[in-house]
Amino acid sequence: MKWSIFKGILVGGLATMALLPLQAQNDSVAPTVRERRWDQRTHLRYEGWERLKPTHLKWQYAGGMGLNSVGIGWDYGRRCQWETDFLVGFLPSKYAEKFRLTFTVKQNYIPWSICFKEHWMAEPFYCGLYLTTIAGEEFWKKEPGRYPNKYYNFSTKMRPYLFVGQRFGFSPRHELVRHISLFYELSTCELYLISKVTNKSLSMRDILRLSFGVKVQLFKERH
Repeated sequence: MKWSIFKGILVGGLATMALLPLQAQNDSVAPTVRERRWDQRTHLRYEGWERLKPTHLKWQYAGGMGLNSVGIGWDYGRRCQWETDFLVGFLPSKYAEKFRLTFTVKQNYIPWSICFKEHWMAEPFYCGLYLTTIAGEEFWKKEPGRYPNKYYNFSTKMRPYLFVGQRFGFSPRHELVRHISLFYELSTCELYLISKVTNKSLSMRDILRLSFGVKVQLFKERH
């Protein structure tokens, strides 16, 4: 899919994000009721050790965390607007000198979720950051002594990323699964941003990376 299409989708999401508060202001319903009319997320609060149970599963393709990544996550906040994920990915040997594992910690902020009728929902804009590390002794956090001082001013083992994205999902009304969402993200890391600042010939297309995946929201265990 062409870059112009993704740019159009992203601009449309940002426009939707800007219009939602204006629509709420024109509504005569009380603020708490206004919010719930289109945002029906509810945080399922666990007690005690149950808080360690993951609230969702994720699979992601690309994004600087391996070719494919799978993991678990936890949502929190009154409207589930915060998510923390832990993912394990892999990079096949055809994309590197040998098979590699990656490990990623990801923080998401999802300010809005719009419900359509009973089974469909959209999250027109969300953002966050993640930190990815790759397994292998040849990658380092600090510059090895064999190189001149400050020859490499960055870590080859860990990479921080920023991202924005959108999600679209539905509720299958299953006893175990609460929602299934499809998402895509545009991300970049600090090396790409530095390259953009120091090399004006680079375009946004050169420093942005596209990834997509699936999120499965789980039901709270019934007693």
